[in-house]
Formats: sequence, structure tokens, C-alpha cells
Amino acid sequence: MKSRSPDSDSVVLMLDREECDRARLRRDRRYDGRFFTGVRTTKIYCRPVCPVRPAQSRNVAFYPTAAAAQAAGFRPCLRCRPEAAPFSPAWKGSRATVHRAVRLIHAGALDRDSVDALAERLGIGVRHLDRLFVKHIGASPSQFAQANRLHKAKRLLDDTSLPMTEVAARAGFSSLRRFNATFAEIYKRSPTEIRRVHFRAAALTRPCALGVPRKERARLAPGPSHKRRSLLT
Repeated sequence: MKSRSPDSDSVVLMLDREECDRARLRRDRRYDGRFFTGVRTTKIYCRPVCPVRPAQSRNVAFYPTAAAAQAAGFRPCLRCRPEAAPFSPAWKGSRATVHRAVRLIHAGALDRDSVDALAERLGIGVRHLDRLFVKHIGASPSQFAQANRLHKAKRLLDDTSLPMTEVAARAGFSSLRRFNATFAEIYKRSPTEIRRVHFRAAALTRPCALGVPRKERARLAPGPSHKRRSLLT
């Protein structure tokens, strides 16, 4: 990153490794959404504010967007929930074409049509659109759209009790089968398992509010701390 105030909305494309590393080690909330950390030893990517014990500096890489981290082969952390990060400013102030393309993708443009159709709507060629996305976001339009769909689905799994078919449709997947396959490929767990883990954690942190009996809390409780972490990260 350039040396400037972390609350600046200027474009941040070249990540300064030392600045990012200091921010993640301090869990500096001012940087939340400005970059994501990929941990090479676990192949998981996190927000700078992740509560999990930070990995050693030599084992991490930094990415300007969640889509870029995902495109590099990392899967989202289940503890810090990258899908809930503040909207990354990595493309603010960038070319109007990229900004408009991002808005269209968030609105579902690539859920219904192809990248060719998106490029045509923007009045540019497909190759040029790809180059702009790689330059400003660190991922192709298709990769960005997939990350967007997965993040929508993850929020719906965590925050609602909608059936899986409805989650898949609202997140923009063409079919339940595609949703299940893509989700399992990235998260290494099925959507059903992810939802179960989330609600187990919620039951353990809010037992009184949920009216969970003592025996049931004992059944839901995970094992030793190292096993608990393996479930949640």
C-alpha cells in the first residue's frame, strides 16, 4: 500500500507487505476490507481482524480483494468471515468501466449472462475487460462473480434458515447441484455442514437466549480447543 491514512478511499493496488503485516498482527480495524491475508500453510484467507492466532509472516501473502485471494487458491476463513468485511475500497476511484462492471456483477449480470454480454454492455472487448479486472481487482470477471455468489450464499446460510434451494437461487447459482459443488470446492465442506457449524457455535455462545438445555449444550460442545479451531477455520 502507499503510505497514507488507512481511511483514505484512494485506490490501493500495490500492497506494501510490511504495512499489511503490521496491520494484521495488530488486528487493526482501520484496514478491514482493504486487504486479505492468505495463509500458505492452511490455504485459508482471512480479514486483518481475524481472531485466530496470526500465522508467521513468512507463511502469508496479501491480496487486494477476497476474489483475488480465492483465485489464488485460498478458501475463506470461517472465523472472521471475509464475506462480512466492509466493502473493499480496492477499486474506488478506478476507471469508471471497472466500477460499473462491479455494480452490474453485484446486481447479477454474470448470473444470467456471459462475460461477453457484460463486455458488450460496457462497450469494450472481452480481453480488455479481463485486463482491467486483473489490474484493478486481481481476479477475472468470472472469478469475481463466483466469489460474490459464494459470499452471498455464506451470509444467507449464517443469517437465515432458508432452504438450500432458496439460498442457491438468491445467491445467483443456476442450480442446487452447481451451488453444492462450487461451495464444497471452495470451502471444503458442504453448505449443510457449514450451516450446522455456524448454528452450533451460536448455540454455545448464546445458550440461554436459545433455550438450549445443559445436556444438549454438552452434546453440541466441540472437543479440545485444537479440534474446535479445525471446525471453525
